[in-house]
Amino acid sequence: MNAVNQSVIADPTLANEGRLKLDWVEQHMPVLNEIRKQFEKDQPFKGLRVAISLHLEAKTAYLAKVIQAGGAQVAITGSNPLSTQDDVCAALVEDGVTVFAKYNPSPEEYHHHLQLTVDTCPQLIIDDGGDLVSILHSEKRELLSHVRGGAEETTTGILRLKAMEAEKQLQFPMIAVNDAQCKFLFDNRYGTGQSVWDGINRTTNLVVSGKTVVVNGYGWCGKGVAMRAKGLGANVIVTEIDGIKAIEAVMDGFAVMPMVEAAKHGDFFVTVTGNRDVIRGEHYDVMKDGAILSNAGHFDIEVNIPELLERSTSRRTVRKNIEEFQLKDGRKIYLLAEGRLVNLAAGDGHPAEIMDMTFALQALALRFVNENYEKLGQNVHNVPRELDERVARLKLQALGLAIDTLSDEQNAYLASWQSH
Repeated sequence: MNAVNQSVIADPTLANEGRLKLDWVEQHMPVLNEIRKQFEKDQPFKGLRVAISLHLEAKTAYLAKVIQAGGAQVAITGSNPLSTQDDVCAALVEDGVTVFAKYNPSPEEYHHHLQLTVDTCPQLIIDDGGDLVSILHSEKRELLSHVRGGAEETTTGILRLKAMEAEKQLQFPMIAVNDAQCKFLFDNRYGTGQSVWDGINRTTNLVVSGKTVVVNGYGWCGKGVAMRAKGLGANVIVTEIDGIKAIEAVMDGFAVMPMVEAAKHGDFFVTVTGNRDVIRGEHYDVMKDGAILSNAGHFDIEVNIPELLERSTSRRTVRKNIEEFQLKDGRKIYLLAEGRLVNLAAGDGHPAEIMDMTFALQALALRFVNENYEKLGQNVHNVPRELDERVARLKLQALGLAIDTLSDEQNAYLASWQSH
């Protein structure tokens, strides 16, 4: 596979700028660095083709290079039109990775890039949102027999995979990386919490303190977004459909109410549900003049833009990544990053130290699939506990920290029902 000749990118001359970004994240991803050393020694993917669809920025690029260091031929594309960084793509191509991606492609170009990635006939995949899996099972079924399995990055993708599994449509094993503790406890909570507000703050340049933030959804991502909003001095309202999560939000000190009520109070809105039409017509009808909407869920369907347009007399870009919708009654509502992932479309995504853990899980999960695909069946599997624990211990080691171990007597006590 000739990466230079085959790749489709915006501007090869940007490679030096992308190289600087790669060098920076490499210095801040010690767990992945350790795994890279092991991969270079063991060559677990020697001669295999790996296809990756992730938010294509520097941390993801370094994961691709780690997989490549394990002997793989790697093809990569973006998982969101506005999160791809063209300079990073150029640097990857120079390093021999095949790239099909550019910033802000048309919908047709974006889908074509996914198709081109699948056309490399991968044996292993890393997916984010399930797009590669979907194309393989719908448009490129003739390639299914080559795929040994893969790993899925995010909640939305796992929902799609489990629906396929339930309908007995899934044709190869997938590892639900998002459901690993070293993923959701840190990436979803601390990574999303920080990067969402980084994206909102750098885009709007407005104060958060003293304002009301409505967080739609109180999963691990919602917990992180709400926690950071509180830290910035905001009054936080949480909306939920799950009673247990709603009580948890109350116990964490947040107001909880239906969205139609919360819509009346919010200055900032952040959707993090993985579902569609979370903010829609009835909510626009009661929002404050100047309300700011953003999405941190995978797809750009959480904020219903068509219903916002129906109520608008004009739409214009007032600042990079900020669109103003003038409503018929004179109110103005602002949408960030076209309703796409605000932390990546209007920011740099999660901190490198956080993605270090997530991408370490991805790399180890991919190796696990490759070594066990024949006995895993056509199912969705959790990350093995030992891989989760390994990543945690490598992270502690990188932080210069140590923890206790149980004595033989303590292990025996925990293993016996007769001990006292």
